[in-house]
Amino acid sequence: MNETDKENLIERLPLLQKIIEKQEVLWQNPLNGTSAAGIAQSGISEADVKDASERLKRFAPYIKKVFPETEGANGIIESPITAIPKMKEALSAPYETEIPGELLLKQDNALPISGSIKARGGIYEVLKHAETLAVEHGLIQPDEDYAKFAEPEFRNLFAKHKIAVGSTGNLGLSIGIMSAKLGFNVTVHMSADAKQWKKDLLREKGVTVVEYADDYSKAVEEGRRQAEADPLCHFVDDENSLDLFLGYAVAGERVAAQLQESGKQVDENNPLFVYLPCGVGGGPGGVAFGLKLQFGDNVHCFFAEPTHSPCMTIGMMTGLHDAVSVADFNLDNQTAADGLAVGTPSGFVGKKMEPLLEGCYTIADETMFKLLTMIADTEDIRLEPSALAGMTGPVQVIRNEVPMANTTSATHLVWATGGSMVPEAEMDMYYGIGRK
Repeated sequence: MNETDKENLIERLPLLQKIIEKQEVLWQNPLNGTSAAGIAQSGISEADVKDASERLKRFAPYIKKVFPETEGANGIIESPITAIPKMKEALSAPYETEIPGELLLKQDNALPISGSIKARGGIYEVLKHAETLAVEHGLIQPDEDYAKFAEPEFRNLFAKHKIAVGSTGNLGLSIGIMSAKLGFNVTVHMSADAKQWKKDLLREKGVTVVEYADDYSKAVEEGRRQAEADPLCHFVDDENSLDLFLGYAVAGERVAAQLQESGKQVDENNPLFVYLPCGVGGGPGGVAFGLKLQFGDNVHCFFAEPTHSPCMTIGMMTGLHDAVSVADFNLDNQTAADGLAVGTPSGFVGKKMEPLLEGCYTIADETMFKLLTMIADTEDIRLEPSALAGMTGPVQVIRNEVPMANTTSATHLVWATGGSMVPEAEMDMYYGIGRK
């Protein structure tokens, strides 16, 4: 992008200057309209999400069989919603902002198998690919018992096939662990910001890890290039995959059921505000879409990004989506929130979210670490830095006078994207940084 174009954008969008200065800001989306219109415009239907949900149910007997930790939930990969009143109190003081409504945590940090939100879309896409191959080769019909996927003939079939993905870490874990369990040859292309323990864990599970000195986009590009040259290789495209998106979208019906079970109402007078950490956009985009299908205009979704990597915020506010990168504005894409260290957003997701998303906001690494320590102290919940990106959401929307945010009837749901797989020593180090 040339200097003139950049200056014109800053002149048209004054908030952009604050983003360039790495300030914590909230951007409200002027194109956000009715949910019904946005869903119709997306070209993705409720039936598509239902289909994904049914597929996950078919695979539950297999998941239960090969991942004993899912036995209690009968092979359904889901996380609890937890009230965090002490955190709410602790959050109000430093920001001098009361949060009148209830503060809840969606604990995807505790998702079984790979311990992050990526266990939704990532695992779903691998399962769908496995099902397609198994049906094509006459090994199973959709009405049969999917526990059969653990049998040797399935593993023998999958061993002839490959799966590849480019990742900063958590998506690589979910794709790698699931693919290796099924018997696929799997390669994860990891960017420079991927944590060492994630690479070590994948190698332990029999996954090939290819490391790059470059950022996320390079890892994805290389993974895509190598997969294209091999007809037996399925590439999981984090930037453009509809299957990933649908896997994440199933979260909508799950959250609706959990809130209903706990007696929580979501309607015009009792709005739900949801804060979703955002990297390339697939996870938060799919989840937001699923929530809009369930709650329509009564749910308000915001994406949260690091001040050094606000790719979706810039992509959406300029309308340029994946044609613009944080590097165009001299931002270095360096953040401790490794899953959010993305320089260029998904154009596929950004365009789908244009009429549906309420806004985006940014958060500094320093803030994430402080909040990480705070929630460990107040609620005894240990999260990785990127999982705290959503935590300042309630403060941001109340301070910026977003309608209905500052009411006792509002529910604020922070999506905790990962944490349970982080080695103890690493977590102690994070905690220490926040303490300082």
